Amino acid sequence: MRARTTSLYAVAAAAVLGLAACSGAAVGAGTGGGSATSEAGTWQQVESRAKGQTVSLWMWGGDPKGNAYVDDVLAPAAAAAGVTLRRVPIADTKDALTRVLAEKQDGRTDGDVDLVWVNGDNFASGRQADAWACGWADDLPNAQFLSPNDPLVKSDFGTDVAGCESPWHKAQFSLVYDSARVSSPPTTLAGVLDWATAHPGRFTYPAPPDFTGSVFVRQVLYSVSGGYANVPAQYDQAAYDRLTPALYSRLADLAPSLWRQGRTYPRDSVALDKLFADGEVDLTMTYGPATLPDLVADGTFPATTRVLTLDEGTVGNASFLAIPSTSGHVDAAKVVANLALSPQQQVAKADPKTWGQFTVLDPALLPSAQRTAFDALPSSPVVPAYDVLSRNANPELAAAWVPAIDDGWRRAVLGAAS
Repeated sequence: MRARTTSLYAVAAAAVLGLAACSGAAVGAGTGGGSATSEAGTWQQVESRAKGQTVSLWMWGGDPKGNAYVDDVLAPAAAAAGVTLRRVPIADTKDALTRVLAEKQDGRTDGDVDLVWVNGDNFASGRQADAWACGWADDLPNAQFLSPNDPLVKSDFGTDVAGCESPWHKAQFSLVYDSARVSSPPTTLAGVLDWATAHPGRFTYPAPPDFTGSVFVRQVLYSVSGGYANVPAQYDQAAYDRLTPALYSRLADLAPSLWRQGRTYPRDSVALDKLFADGEVDLTMTYGPATLPDLVADGTFPATTRVLTLDEGTVGNASFLAIPSTSGHVDAAKVVANLALSPQQQVAKADPKTWGQFTVLDPALLPSAQRTAFDALPSSPVVPAYDVLSRNANPELAAAWVPAIDDGWRRAVLGAAS
């Protein structure tokens, strides 16, 4: 796995290395605002101070391909810039935020966490506690390739990014099915739930607060509410009280038709994927559908695996890299975040054989040769193109909705089955 990923990066890097040189200072020194010349000196100082520093990137460790990408692709690029990148695997992003908050309370400025893969309620909670360094992300040289009008990179679950985190990749919630076992797939989420009722034991979802299970429940909220437009983006207790009874009632009614009669749920998306791979259920779900072709190619998933597109669309969002306010290696963390945002890294990371994550860059802002590198990425009959997947994309609710819905699910759905 590691050797294959490294060789893929070498190919991708070779494909875009000359392209980066063609765009000159625009790639290495330009910014999303201000002149490239005036900002170049500042960025050169950042790079100079970063040399010899070690960056500890705290990230969820449950994705082997993501781990391999960081270790075998991003870390060597950081090393070439004079920065050592150390991946710290964690079970939950809250673990990183908890450490940062403890260090902040102790007044530390040399904390153990230098960079965090984050989004949603963890980012919002950190903003409220002043846990993140802010005002730096827009000044990264490669931020020039981000669209200023893209809501996914400007707002994180309803919280203004405000330069406190740098986009890393986009995600589109997707349901996945085996077309050999589901010959007439439903085209709406309500139809999916009806299908599950008609096929007992062949469907389930991860238990919230797993992030995939959590977004599935929010997707059901949109469905039973008549669409996302009927759910206020910002959390409101009155709206919660009005809208969630139908949500929990629908999921409680569904529970007896689920795998193991809803008495237990997969702990996370990895466990659900295993059930799908083993043929115990006919559908799975993911925030990263671009990873599916490789799972089919290596035999983990059946060749008849397909993404189920819904008429009403699905939830889309972006994940980010944030620098804690307690980090002692801010300059080096900026260098890594800028590398992660570069066209070279974004195209390597987008390759399903490497990781398969959708880019946050705007192709219209890239030189034509760099757009070609993205266009050359392999297509697959398993997954539609991103513009098809993201059609009618549903916005994420504000972060305050997430724990409220998850807690309500545990009481009204899981509790009712026990």
